[in-house]
Amino acid sequence: MILAVGILTACNSNKNETVEADDFAMGTVISQKVYGANGQAAVDEVMEKINYLDRLLTFNASEGDIYKLNENAGIQTVELDSETVKIIKKAQEVAVLSNGAFDITVGPLVRSWGIGTNQEHIPSNEELKNLLPLVNYQDIYIDESSVGLKKAGQMVDLGGIAKGYAGDVAKEIYQKNGIHSAFINIGGNVVTLGKKPDGTPWKAGIRNPRPVGDQSGQIVGIVKVANKAVVTAGDEQRYFEKDGQRYHHILDPDTGYPAKSDLMSVTLVTESSLEADALDTAVFILGLEKGKELLRQYGGVEAVFITADKKIYVTEGLKGNFEFHDESKQFEYIE
Repeated sequence: MILAVGILTACNSNKNETVEADDFAMGTVISQKVYGANGQAAVDEVMEKINYLDRLLTFNASEGDIYKLNENAGIQTVELDSETVKIIKKAQEVAVLSNGAFDITVGPLVRSWGIGTNQEHIPSNEELKNLLPLVNYQDIYIDESSVGLKKAGQMVDLGGIAKGYAGDVAKEIYQKNGIHSAFINIGGNVVTLGKKPDGTPWKAGIRNPRPVGDQSGQIVGIVKVANKAVVTAGDEQRYFEKDGQRYHHILDPDTGYPAKSDLMSVTLVTESSLEADALDTAVFILGLEKGKELLRQYGGVEAVFITADKKIYVTEGLKGNFEFHDESKQFEYIE
């Protein structure tokens, strides 16, 4: 469940039919804005597909692929939908590149912490000690159509990548329907198709990870994009506090605890929402310098980093399309 991309804006055009829709799936609000004669058909098809993916990929959906995979951990490999296999393969690619910083076998930890549910709590050291041996991306077996987990009790959780895949699929559906201008926001995972109808870029607001007072919609900057995905990972959306300590949902596979790097959030801008969704989790866990190195190795990804000491860094390729806009006056843009 990745977090915290802000508001997109668009201009109306008399030459384009505009369809706007807000729905709920994958545990989040999904907003679409689509321009074109087939806009309504495209919007409807996107939601039908996302609802299908929700049932297929959600951790606790008993009829889905991930539930079936986890139920057979340590027993046998299982035949999975080709889309599920594709997502798991991409997750494994990022896991290898990040040396396990992104690891979809964190399922046992996710369930134990329960962050974002009514059962959230801090697991005991003994509980984490028992769960950590189950977290190892190298224990996933994949062939062309089936996947298996090596040890009983292991659990895959695609919460850090599934919404990214859904965003890419939505873009494909728009294109299939002859749409040339659209955006979709899946709980902070934003995908844009083309530019706005007036030929200008879309604007994505990057949310303030430490908003002042009750102003949760504050932003710290804006990125201008066309035909790109904008995806954020941060510690400010799903968390709970106890004894003055913030416990957020991005868990470090090495420690079993919420990741403690020097970042409060990272926003990635790239062609593929699927890739960005996996990479931003890894970058957040690794921190600023190691995260930059990971992105250099991967290639084709720009980023906005917000550090714990409230400084904002932007990769070179994005600087011309980034506007510093700190409504709270808390942050410093390091150019």
